[in-house]
Amino acid sequence: MVRAKGRYMLEFDSVSKSFWTGTQRKVILDRASFRVDVGQSLGILAPNGAGKTTLINMMAGLEKPDEGTVTKTCRVSFPLGFMGGVVNKHSGTENARYIARLYGLDPDYVEAFCRYLCGIDEYFDMPIGTYSQGMRARFTFALMLALEFDIYLIDEGMPSTTDVEFNRKAGSILRERLQSATVVIVSHQPKTLARFADKAAVLSNGKLHQFETLEEARRLYDYETQT
Repeated sequence: MVRAKGRYMLEFDSVSKSFWTGTQRKVILDRASFRVDVGQSLGILAPNGAGKTTLINMMAGLEKPDEGTVTKTCRVSFPLGFMGGVVNKHSGTENARYIARLYGLDPDYVEAFCRYLCGIDEYFDMPIGTYSQGMRARFTFALMLALEFDIYLIDEGMPSTTDVEFNRKAGSILRERLQSATVVIVSHQPKTLARFADKAAVLSNGKLHQFETLEEARRLYDYETQT
């Protein structure tokens, strides 16, 4: 169900974030303030190395700002394709049921959904640590799709695996889900944002420049990356 705009949002208030690279301080955000309302998807353009993944991780709560506050009054996903959040020594069954209880969902439903989508048969009852990289990717992606969020976070385009049938099933479910959800997507390619973004922004030198349209953001981005 789509929630009304305004009351449900993700907000950054004077947020700063930087890292020491060993030779200099890399500024990701410098006192940035912006808000994503449910119902208004946002695309953020940023060149490689500008801090796209760090920004997405702060939205998800995986990383904390150095200064300022990040406020969420809606359900925000972990980044699509995020490989963390599961316990290697536990089976797919145990992980799925634990995450279901954590989010207040029916463990039987979440387990059945993940079993169907993953298609990894008896491996679902084996420890995650025994999975191949592809199997683990399928499990974590299926687990994310079993949960419903108001805002979905996408880092550099739609995630996929090497399994064609899984990509077909998961892609169909995700496209349907995103029709009634809000998306925040970050990428260095404007065409990646075009499918999702209602509004757009450019992350450059620690500043987030916001625009009403992707075309306006693209003009600044092209100028910034060509100079």
